[in-house]
Amino acid sequence: MEVSVLGLGTMTFGEQTSREEAFMQMDLARDAGVNLLDTAEMYPVPPCEATQGTAESMIGDWLHARGCRDEWILATKVTAPGHGLRHIREGNLSLTLTNLRRALEGSLKRLKTDRVDLYQIHWPERQTTNFGRRAFQPDGNAEAMEITPIGETLQALETLRQEGKIRQLGLCNDTPWGVMTAQSLAESQGWQPPVSIQNPYHLLNRSFEEGLAEVCHHEGIPLIAYSPLAFGKLTGKYLHGARPTEARLVRFPRFNRYDKPSVGPALQAYAKLAKQAGLTLTQLSLGFVRQQPLVGSLLLGARTVDQLRENLQAGLTSLSEDCLHQLNKIQERYPNPCP
Repeated sequence: MEVSVLGLGTMTFGEQTSREEAFMQMDLARDAGVNLLDTAEMYPVPPCEATQGTAESMIGDWLHARGCRDEWILATKVTAPGHGLRHIREGNLSLTLTNLRRALEGSLKRLKTDRVDLYQIHWPERQTTNFGRRAFQPDGNAEAMEITPIGETLQALETLRQEGKIRQLGLCNDTPWGVMTAQSLAESQGWQPPVSIQNPYHLLNRSFEEGLAEVCHHEGIPLIAYSPLAFGKLTGKYLHGARPTEARLVRFPRFNRYDKPSVGPALQAYAKLAKQAGLTLTQLSLGFVRQQPLVGSLLLGARTVDQLRENLQAGLTSLSEDCLHQLNKIQERYPNPCP
């Protein structure tokens, strides 16, 4: 599967983005040549029982109305245990064949399709470093003995793939150990290995480069970069203490992943560099991600059509070698303030 360098993320659909706006966003993305449409069974975000699955349903309705299913690489994700999401499938979230089949069939029904092109594990079932956790804690999971073995999960997904319900498997929010374990098990058992990893990657979080980049380079696994604008921090709309009323981080204070002490100084440095280069901060940020060699696609998730239109244009920005060098110098001063 060949994906467009810019993909459309849909975590706002059904919460911050209405059905009408969602349809307009998908129309705009399609017209711009985007062919990767990414969602999840838990969307929209923030997750809650009342809206769970709404994003997939909106996509399914739009695909049906436009009759364009075959034009898209359709990606969705299965929810794993953790993070208090027991309203999904009555809390039956372990990554077993029974639960995976139920999750996938629910997604297929909402998406109004007979197969998912890229089916992704939203996060590992085991305790690890993701969603702002900086350090691995060996005893951090009280239910460690109940975790589904990775091999059992991969075998279950292979079963669903052979049934024709999944074309390819992807990982999300995973680590070098997780990727290599999955690759090794798939190779030894003759299963199809994961073909992508979807992790955060942006100017405030380049942790992908520290271990995963080497693994993904040697294993031939491209990165689907999510949050390339760090929940809007890298658009500049929060600079100098600004608090836009409808902005995600204002409406939902629970998202404190991007409020670390060194974020402010780092943002000021990036904004200054963008001005010197004659660019907006959005252009600088998306241009950086797009030019990284291991990025297969970067996901643009926007609240409004106007935001998406701006991001689609900014995502094609090319940065000079000097600009990239200056970005690295800022990264050395403020390394990964938002892991």
